[in-house]
Amino acid sequence: MKHSSDEETVKQKMKLTFEYRKKMTHDPSKCSTILTEFPRFLDVKGLIEQDFVLLFGEGTSAKFLGRWPTTFKQNIIMLSKTLSKATQGAELQELIQMAESAVDEGADTNADGRKRPGKMSPSQAEQHLVIFQKAGTSIQEHLDAIDQRRQTYLLAVGTRKSSIHAYFIILDKRALPCKSTSSLGAFNELFKTHFVFGTAYNTMLLNMYTFIQTTVYNIDIGKVKETPRVAELMICFVCHASHGSTNLLVRHL
Repeated sequence: MKHSSDEETVKQKMKLTFEYRKKMTHDPSKCSTILTEFPRFLDVKGLIEQDFVLLFGEGTSAKFLGRWPTTFKQNIIMLSKTLSKATQGAELQELIQMAESAVDEGADTNADGRKRPGKMSPSQAEQHLVIFQKAGTSIQEHLDAIDQRRQTYLLAVGTRKSSIHAYFIILDKRALPCKSTSSLGAFNELFKTHFVFGTAYNTMLLNMYTFIQTTVYNIDIGKVKETPRVAELMICFVCHASHGSTNLLVRHL
């Protein structure tokens, strides 16, 4: 399987070894070695999606891309607008404007602005979610500079932040190519990586990921400990249908 050039053959063989990998994700001594034992995650796109479907089924796997544009996006924008102008700050106002004018479910773009004492700014939070790298520069140099192995995030490669050509999921100082070339699709794959490889959520983004897990994917509802803020937002989204941007969700949570 390591040397096969036929992606369909690789995917079929990966299905046959799924149960073995599933056990590895629950073993702290083995979950960090999945990429070593199964290096085809590094060159065959779609394997993360395949394992996630085997874990939870097609219906659950499709929930984020199916529900975010039609059910959640506008509600995120609406809830963000309910904050006062002073509470919103310049960064949040800019993110709201970008989300409302976005054509493709929202581009991952940094917003420069003021820091809030004792709280992460949107741009600080976003740096834990996606990092931009200019096309033509060395991805390996980026990987070599990482000092934390298990934290996952997206590396967006393009000519500029508004023109991304490819996304990579960074895990264990390795770059896994995303199948999707959209920010929303890449985030969908990033979220699923946590379950496929048994890695914990970034603590800085815990509320956001918990909200996505329980409210959007409906995974482990009632089993996952939620903060009062996440529980409050869950009620808001059950009561109101909507649309939003993951950047705004990071800020709101």
